[in-house]
Amino acid sequence: MEGVTGVYEPVQHHWFHCQNPVDCRSSWIPFSREDSLRLEETHKHGETSGEEEVEVVVATEGRRFDVRLKERRCFAVYWEQPPLEVRRCSWFHKGDKDISYTPYPEDTSLVLEEAYMMAVKLNDWMKKKIQFPTGETVVLHSPTLMTQQPTIPLKDCISLPSEQSQPRMVKRGLEGIRVELPEGEPDQVDHLVFMVHGIGPTCDIQLRGVVQCVNDFRGASLSLLSSHFKQSQDGTHMGRVEFLPVDWHRVLHGDATGVDDDIQRITLPSISRLRQFSNSTVLDLFFYNSPTYCQTIIDTVASEINRLHQVFLQRHPQFTGAVSLAGHSLGSLILFDLLTNQERRNTDEEGSSVRSPSEATTLDFESFEDTLRSFGLGKYVQMLTKEQMDLESLGLCSETFFKDLGIPLGPRKKIMYLLKRWRGQQESRTGTSHPVPGIPGIAGMYPQVQEHPTLLSGTPSTSPVDYKYFDVGIGQVSIVYPQLAFQPQAFFALGSPIGMFLTVRGLKRIDPKYSLPTCKSFYNIYHPFDPVAYRIEPMVVFPELDLPPILIPHHKGRKRMHLELKDSLKRVSSDLLLSISTVRGVWQTLTMLPVNTLPPVAGVGTTAALPPQESEGGRPVCSGAPNGTVSPTEMRNISVGMLNGGRRFDYVLQEKPLESFNEYLFAIQSHLCYWDSEDTVLLLLREIYEGKGILL
Repeated sequence: MEGVTGVYEPVQHHWFHCQNPVDCRSSWIPFSREDSLRLEETHKHGETSGEEEVEVVVATEGRRFDVRLKERRCFAVYWEQPPLEVRRCSWFHKGDKDISYTPYPEDTSLVLEEAYMMAVKLNDWMKKKIQFPTGETVVLHSPTLMTQQPTIPLKDCISLPSEQSQPRMVKRGLEGIRVELPEGEPDQVDHLVFMVHGIGPTCDIQLRGVVQCVNDFRGASLSLLSSHFKQSQDGTHMGRVEFLPVDWHRVLHGDATGVDDDIQRITLPSISRLRQFSNSTVLDLFFYNSPTYCQTIIDTVASEINRLHQVFLQRHPQFTGAVSLAGHSLGSLILFDLLTNQERRNTDEEGSSVRSPSEATTLDFESFEDTLRSFGLGKYVQMLTKEQMDLESLGLCSETFFKDLGIPLGPRKKIMYLLKRWRGQQESRTGTSHPVPGIPGIAGMYPQVQEHPTLLSGTPSTSPVDYKYFDVGIGQVSIVYPQLAFQPQAFFALGSPIGMFLTVRGLKRIDPKYSLPTCKSFYNIYHPFDPVAYRIEPMVVFPELDLPPILIPHHKGRKRMHLELKDSLKRVSSDLLLSISTVRGVWQTLTMLPVNTLPPVAGVGTTAALPPQESEGGRPVCSGAPNGTVSPTEMRNISVGMLNGGRRFDYVLQEKPLESFNEYLFAIQSHLCYWDSEDTVLLLLREIYEGKGILL
């Protein structure tokens, strides 16, 4: 036949994995060329060396997955998910209504390849048929035309749908099918970012979990790195940014806490779907304001971040970059509270192991001085020793006593928590209850449960925070905040309610000198229609200043067209009003009678006696800006405190043209848009690589 030379060329294999463990018929995703080549080389090495029975693990997908070749399964490294089936693929089939080709099993592909090889060598293409035990038949019409015919009994032909009776197209190798191979990832990781989700088990409008959303966020970063940082990326000094998800919702609503069962028992039976949604999402806000479950959330986030960081360093031993944090919605508030309670460490201490306050549960409380120091109360050892205090005498004191001694709120809470732990340990040893003044026990409230005095011993109820940087306490739930194993370079808050929570907690203004103890940079990124997001800069600058947020540039390099049109219309209208006022002033001057004029008297209805850059109270007001507004040239020169090293930190996204028609209609979507927002991803990359001296 035409085109057949009788020379057989082996098929080129490519490795795929099944994205959906439940249904693998149409969810096969190819590995990148680099990963597939690595898998193929390892597979062939095992065949030639006779080590096929030895389990070999190959890292793929940026070292986030491990493929066990013998098992033909792919396992996630950083998060929990069912293992994915892996295939070495060479033959594919597709129906008329199928979207993509499905690879045949490896044993079926071997049979088809042998039949194809014999047909080529013998030049025999007379409808060569290969019958399979499943009843299906593959017919090789020619090297380019092959079909799969279902074997259907004659009596069932009428009852079966026409789609099942139609032949399926069969292709050999990737050359005959349309499949988009994913781009490979650079081995070098320049920066690591941990991303914490908000309320509920889903994160975006498509109801996907945090793992899927972070995967898309990472994919967008790889695309933008290749397009916007191409000139720098071609050098040897630039790699990629790794984004890893941090999931705390699964632990909070898991079997360990039992909170879902407790809530379900008191949930009304009506509108069940709405109540189920509320229980799994909205209630997370209330859980975070509960001392018990807030401690669970904080411990889960901190321990998961530290665990992921340790695993990442093990898989990337050559990593020398920095680490940043990003939080969406409630996740940003969790990270903010966690970062405000980190302890500053010297440079020589950064490499040492970090001791978490929660590790105090393993103390033996034998040394009074060592116990105080382990809780960060070393500076009060001399004061309490002077009063001849020990743990037993401390247990007889109330919080008012420590307040009278001049001990601030944060250390007082630490002392009360220390005594609670000591009390719980004493109860577990002796079986008796030793009440601590100021800390009510369950036995005091419910006498009928006195036989279970240890139920309260494990309940966290304190916070080691020192509020010296704020005008008033920020009202955080009284818990113990663990320490992170690293000092973050930056903290990105996406659609964040931090400003609202600080205000509700009673904080009216953030001291401009305040900065996060271990994090130098902070960014508050939000969509203008996001109903959950709030600004933070107005809590730092003077209220008289109407300081607009910084507009995030579009990732294609310009402002959106509808926003430019809106600005143009504003400029035209303001110019028109100015022209009208000018003409009116000229007309009044021409028609006004001449009168004697006197210089204005300072202090009588004017502020002429004040310096040009000050008003009452000595607070700065930008000159030439009516009502305290700020011109664009002056925005970046205004000091907004040290949260971001003196730089601006409120950033607003540009709404899309369709969103501008009805902001209420897109309010919910605006809160969930950050995961697939290329403008947000580009801002993160720009700020990360600016610290490395790499600019757009």
